Amino acid sequence: MNWIHLLSAQRPDGKPADPNTTRSAFEQDFDRIIFSSPFRRLQDKTQVFPLPKEDFVHTRLTHSLEVSSVGRSLGKRAGEVLVQRYPELQEAGITQFDFGAVVAAASLTHDIGNPPFGHCGESAISDFFKTAEIEGMLREHCSPAEWADLTSFEGNAQGFRILNKASNTGLRLTYATLAAFSKYPCQSLLQHRNKKQVSQKKYGFFQSEKAIFSEMARATGLLPIAGETAAWQRHPLAFLVEAADDICYHLIDLEDGCRMGLISFEETVDFLAAILQERFKPEKLEQIRGQEEKLGVLRSLAIGTLIDQTTATFLDHEREMLNGSFETALADLVPAREVLSAIKKRSVEKIYRSQPVLETEIAGFEVLAGLLDAFVKAGFYQQFAPEKFTARHTSVLRLLPEQFRPISKGSVYELAMNCLDFISGLTDRHAVSLYRKIKGTALPVL
Repeated sequence: MNWIHLLSAQRPDGKPADPNTTRSAFEQDFDRIIFSSPFRRLQDKTQVFPLPKEDFVHTRLTHSLEVSSVGRSLGKRAGEVLVQRYPELQEAGITQFDFGAVVAAASLTHDIGNPPFGHCGESAISDFFKTAEIEGMLREHCSPAEWADLTSFEGNAQGFRILNKASNTGLRLTYATLAAFSKYPCQSLLQHRNKKQVSQKKYGFFQSEKAIFSEMARATGLLPIAGETAAWQRHPLAFLVEAADDICYHLIDLEDGCRMGLISFEETVDFLAAILQERFKPEKLEQIRGQEEKLGVLRSLAIGTLIDQTTATFLDHEREMLNGSFETALADLVPAREVLSAIKKRSVEKIYRSQPVLETEIAGFEVLAGLLDAFVKAGFYQQFAPEKFTARHTSVLRLLPEQFRPISKGSVYELAMNCLDFISGLTDRHAVSLYRKIKGTALPVL
């Protein structure tokens, strides 16, 4: 791979970039995402603590903004060295700011395909399609690859679908940003999946977007993986997007856990001090009033330290990334890796398995299964089993916005994907509200 192709400003619509604009194509990507409806919906989607009442607890929106900020710093820092390392980049007019803009835009979208209720929402969707009743109804109408999409629903693949849907006409992101977004550049059904490789732990696109992904991979020069029909090596900047997410969720989830009283202030300070090492000055910390202010200062210093370490690690392995021989998350290689591992272990024990989180996750399974059962069955009966289609199913389908309603003579796979577009795009509160209405437990005021 080479950076000239990897930083392709080409868009899927084939229109050339406007040479007179004051913003680069990658800066335009960032702005298009910020003003898009799918991005705005992240403001009411679970990060860790579902449906938070406290205004300081992070949602997917605040998390994504923070990841983007860290991603921009990582991209610019790395780009500053790379434009010196490869003189052809300067000749092509590529600067460190282009690297920063690509990573910032891709980081901004990294959670855009997540369904309601966080990662448990992905499991709830997958489990629904694995039930005997639904499998018996739908599986024979889907190819093995399509069925793998439905029974192992993946927010990353849904994100790529959202970014390329015709209904989201305001996006049309550059191939460079789309490739940097794609942490898992492979389809759901692989012949030889190796989960020890970070790029194959999950998958990054559905069968419905396979052709678009293939064209993006060709345009950016991603290396195909031998023996697979739809799998490639990662775009190098995807490692920085992943690292920005890792930095933020390790530290921000820890900070939220402390503020929620799940982890002690003293233990949180010890973790952050272990990252800072000699930069930690306890005497200066004592001069700051209030625990929140102290946490904010330490978190900021820790993020800065991790940005320095991650940039250095990326640059050390950048040539391996270009030849496709690098398959490790940067967070697993930085000097602070053992501290990050300890933070993650403690967060699992005290935060991710806390009572409020577990209770809402269970509710999420019920809500998403209920919504899918209503909409998928109604759409299927209308098109493929009209003898079972009832007045109730008619009413259910009328609740779907027009762009998600079943297409006449469409496939079962398309029907299911349309339902998933609608349900996975719901905010947490909207999903709960719609579920109650469908179940008749929340009636309109008469």
